[in-house]
Amino acid sequence: MLKRLNGIFISGLFVLIGLTSFAQNNNTSSPFSRFGLGDLHSYSYGRFAGMGGASLGSRHQLQINTANPASYAAVDSMSFIFEFGADGRFSEYKSANSKYTTNDVNFRYFSFSFPITRWAAATMGITPFADKGYEISVVEELPGVGRVQSDYFGTGTISKAYIGAGFNINESLSVGANVYYLFGTLDQNNSIHFLDDASQYTFQEVERTRLRDFAYLLGMQYNIPLQNDKHLTLGATFEKKSDFTAFHSLNQQKLLRLGSNTIADSISTIVDDKNAIQLPTSFGFGVTYTQLHKLEVNADFYHSKWSDAKFFGSTIPELTNQTRLSLGAEYIPEGSSIRSYFKRIRYRAGIHTDKSYLKINNQQLNETGMSFGVGLPVTRSKSTINLAVEFGRRGTVKDNLIRENYTKISLYLNLADRWFMQQKFD
Repeated sequence: MLKRLNGIFISGLFVLIGLTSFAQNNNTSSPFSRFGLGDLHSYSYGRFAGMGGASLGSRHQLQINTANPASYAAVDSMSFIFEFGADGRFSEYKSANSKYTTNDVNFRYFSFSFPITRWAAATMGITPFADKGYEISVVEELPGVGRVQSDYFGTGTISKAYIGAGFNINESLSVGANVYYLFGTLDQNNSIHFLDDASQYTFQEVERTRLRDFAYLLGMQYNIPLQNDKHLTLGATFEKKSDFTAFHSLNQQKLLRLGSNTIADSISTIVDDKNAIQLPTSFGFGVTYTQLHKLEVNADFYHSKWSDAKFFGSTIPELTNQTRLSLGAEYIPEGSSIRSYFKRIRYRAGIHTDKSYLKINNQQLNETGMSFGVGLPVTRSKSTINLAVEFGRRGTVKDNLIRENYTKISLYLNLADRWFMQQKFD
């Protein structure tokens, strides 16, 4: 057992090292990531990827639920749990007169949980929070000027490293908190080229934002026992509006190319101007119905007031309030079956609708999706291989906008082992 436990720690160390380097790579190719902080990641991972992301009321002995830190207190007091995973997003972007495809496969998260006492447990890990990764080129015909090409290019990732704990106050009430540290760098580059007049200047803008600071997430769950191993659990989470230290750099210049020579004329230069980015108040409510070792049904409501967010003292017109509704279920035919492996598999399905935090051309960017998944038990172990596939649509082709049709495939490994148990011999 000790060798297996050491193996988990060593595996976790390698994953954490890999994630440290991964954390600053852009992990998206979405044109929507040009706005705000980029593409925001879901608040839930792991088994919930196959359940529409609904998770705020869920409690499990051998699965980590970082969406609500109150759930940590439900972790088996004799087990150490280690989770990590990756997903691939395969997208087709379509406008009124064109379309193109992108593929993004990336490591997504790392987390491990361990008991503190019989009534408390702790969790720590790292996940991506937001990504930028776009490359857009637009050519327009302007009267008296000719063809003008505008290029937009952005990269970067904001990551979230966290440590949290959950506590059972009594048999019904659990509370918890995650303290997290957001960090990362976002780059946005713009340029304008006059294609029909080589004597015109090229305008170029290079902008960088570095973000770092601490904040916290609070969680609560209230469990209501029903008859015959059935339970109803109410969950809630809250994040207050928080200021994050941010450094802004900007370099604007005009470039004139004369043969093989380039003349640069600086317009504006800002180097690491220290300010703040204020992220919004967020809250969520969830309800979970559980029939022990048989059925779990989750429903979530999540809201984040991005219209109040401020970037360097100003609100951004493209940001609006986000609202997400999720519904998902997990069914186990016969969890204790000895003869049939398929009866021990956890079958999952879910749906979600998300009014995102982006508003472009006065149209809120909306998303809908459905997901399916399985939890494959590892023989002679409490570990699980979680697989999920999600099909969804985001955006619209109306008002000169873009619609994304996507398929996301997820693989999350859940490794569970005994926590510092010593065998005794007579």
